[in-house]
Amino acid sequence: MKAVWMALGALSMLAAAPGWPQQYPAKSVRLVVPFPPGGTADTLGRIVALKLGESLGQNFVIENRGGAGGVIGSETVSKSAPDGYTLVVSGIASHTIAPALASRPPYDPLRDFTHIALFGGPPAVLGVHPSLPAKNLRAFVALAKARPGDMNYGSPGNGTLGHLVAELLKQEAGIKVEHVPYKGAALAVVDIVAGHIEVISTTLTTASGQIRAGKVRALAISSAKRLPDYAGVPTFREAGYRDLVATVWFSLSGPAGMPADAVSRLNTEVRRILQLSDVRNRLRGDGIEPNQLDAKAFTEFMATEVKRWGAVVRAAGVRAN
Repeated sequence: MKAVWMALGALSMLAAAPGWPQQYPAKSVRLVVPFPPGGTADTLGRIVALKLGESLGQNFVIENRGGAGGVIGSETVSKSAPDGYTLVVSGIASHTIAPALASRPPYDPLRDFTHIALFGGPPAVLGVHPSLPAKNLRAFVALAKARPGDMNYGSPGNGTLGHLVAELLKQEAGIKVEHVPYKGAALAVVDIVAGHIEVISTTLTTASGQIRAGKVRALAISSAKRLPDYAGVPTFREAGYRDLVATVWFSLSGPAGMPADAVSRLNTEVRRILQLSDVRNRLRGDGIEPNQLDAKAFTEFMATEVKRWGAVVRAAGVRAN
């Protein structure tokens, strides 16, 4: 018995010794949000960080480091130690569109990151001012063909998903509508409500209030199926544009080369968190459907998105400002 107790004591000392592998995470984790506070990336990051802290027993500390469409904060994380203690709220803007827009991107969105879990995100919506006679997407396309180059659409800015979804629609429908880039979705929404522009392509989240108020008529959303809270708004797919399915998705990533056990544990916890009733109810109002991809499937999804939106950017001739 004495020998048993001595052996247990030795194991205890080894476990406490420096270098002995501990279950991840063994200390606080820094979660970089590469956008300013208040946006969808920040909201999702804070929800997930709070829940991860509760379930894993360590603080997940948010650090907002915005700039250049998410590039500045993401680049910082790509150059951090791959130990799992510096992560980033990645997404379509910073890891798919921004690298495609840049002539010399500062990182490779696939090679320089470990992709952990997909959160989800809101779809884009194509909306018009109520004075426009088009009551549905088919009527809008017919009107645009009857008035080639005479109509404008506003978006949150050059290279945003709202911009690229509208460009993809133009390519597939064979219409010519001029792009008016705004410095953010809020300004574009203000202008369509005031009647300064006739059409807007932006995230459903930013336009939802004016859609509900009847000040913007939603013609189509880019989700794969109709959303419960917007059952009266058809999808682009229903209107015949089967490939026009897209969301402003956000996700969790870290530097390339992260330990497999840390990736697996984070992925499992994020997927569990996204299914909690309070989280689902919080996201539903923004039109966000949580995802359940494992890390491998999410990495494959990322590769598909990089290829897809890179092609759209090149076809539309979009470059970074």
